[in-house]
Amino acid sequence: MRQNPVRRTALLDAAIEVLARDGSRGLTLRSVDKEAGVPTGTTTNYFANRAELLRQIMARTHERLTPDPVQMAETMKAAPSRELTATLLRQLVERMRGDRSSHLAMLELRLEATRRPELQEDLTTTFADMLKSNIDWHLEVGLPGDRATVLQLYLAMLGVIVDDLTVPGLLQPYGIDKIVDDLVDRSLPES
Repeated sequence: MRQNPVRRTALLDAAIEVLARDGSRGLTLRSVDKEAGVPTGTTTNYFANRAELLRQIMARTHERLTPDPVQMAETMKAAPSRELTATLLRQLVERMRGDRSSHLAMLELRLEATRRPELQEDLTTTFADMLKSNIDWHLEVGLPGDRATVLQLYLAMLGVIVDDLTVPGLLQPYGIDKIVDDLVDRSLPES
């Protein structure tokens, strides 16, 4: 397998675009070559097979969706509060909208995992690690709420993100900011 990390990343980014646009059935090694604008067979030189490509797409989407550390540090200058929690959730929606392809690719990977047990295992491990990390971080920085509350916020925001990605007009009349504010108000009532 080839080791050029810049080329590998470019191929993974192209694969994310194909997966988001054409779905799992449209993702082939050849379609990635075409999307990346490289000679036919290039992707095959970097990924042994489609299953390996799917696993590495999962890791790359995680990299792409990780918050910018500088922006996060700036946001976290605020004191832990319900308002900061709402700000973080709104920033999550902004990141999703800023990289729709990664989120759509993750939805496609979830669907593909229902048909591929080996991918299901990897995806479950990846999401479980991410969820645990998010819950632990929330508690460590002193944001309000306990583990169960953070889990509820995660599940609610997952629904918001899926609807905003797939049927954006559905939530538009309610306003995402208002939805987030109501979610925080109801999940984290004032003491």
